[in-house]
Amino acid sequence: MILMSPPCQPFTRIGLQGDVTDPRTNSFLHILDILPRLQKLPKYILLENVKGFEVSSTRDLLIQTIGNCGFQYQEFLLSPTSLGIPNSRLRYFLIAKLQSVPFPFQAPGQVLMEFPQTESEHPQKHAIDAEKKIEEKKIEPNICSDSSTQCSGKEAILFKLETAGEIDRKRQQDSDLSVPMLRDFLEDDVDMNSYFLPPKSLLRYALLLDIVKPTSRRSTCFTKGYGRYLEGTGSVLQTTEDVQVENIYRSLTNLSQEEKITRLLMLQLRFFTPKEIANLLGFPPEFGFPEKTTVKQRYRLLGNSLNVHVVAQLIKILCE
Repeated sequence: MILMSPPCQPFTRIGLQGDVTDPRTNSFLHILDILPRLQKLPKYILLENVKGFEVSSTRDLLIQTIGNCGFQYQEFLLSPTSLGIPNSRLRYFLIAKLQSVPFPFQAPGQVLMEFPQTESEHPQKHAIDAEKKIEEKKIEPNICSDSSTQCSGKEAILFKLETAGEIDRKRQQDSDLSVPMLRDFLEDDVDMNSYFLPPKSLLRYALLLDIVKPTSRRSTCFTKGYGRYLEGTGSVLQTTEDVQVENIYRSLTNLSQEEKITRLLMLQLRFFTPKEIANLLGFPPEFGFPEKTTVKQRYRLLGNSLNVHVVAQLIKILCE
């Protein structure tokens, strides 16, 4: 079995998207070069990468190589939310098996958006339904085409630069009783003082924060910049349950900076601890870091990690 996660930088949407011309792809291209020349091919292959890999030239070369070697394969774009885990972490996966018979759920040329449900389910319908579901959940940018015109409907900005559509989506996620609350993944009896957001950061990034509560059933993807940067690196936790986020943000208008900070501090926002993120990623309770590693290093490692449950489910499907 070959398990691999090639460098993702050449394929990220916010990067240069160098693809096969990026030197960081060379190690993976080398594997593709030697794979057909192996005396004994691996029976199984599982590959992970970022969303964007599925439209790359490197992916095309991978598909061509494993096809020539006699592998049956299926591609996925999966998030832990598909398994009822309250954390979004969309990633590209490919499973391949050295066999002549296709997978029961195999959908040639399609990227499945969910785990296979049943062998009798038509794979094409499954993929189309999933794509339709994703489309329905997409939110338009929080920008009006005319700055002098107020947005309306689901695109109307209510507070904290969030549209009505975004707020409705989050409320739907939090009302899904099949997903456990975040409090099931939180640490107890740990000094959290070092994890609270600094006042200056609160003031600067207040409108960009994704705020969740222990009772929430969702959280955004945690990246390697979590704990150091606030924009787009992961959710922060509101630890006061008797204060409404909406009320705090609506009250900030026309306040001085000091008054705004005072109001925002009432939310008692903090970062998730490395252990809590590890819990959301599916690492076992006994998992820990070497004592010599810093909190920053732990965040970086977790930001580059995978969800254990997602990978385990794919390996199970692959080996059936």
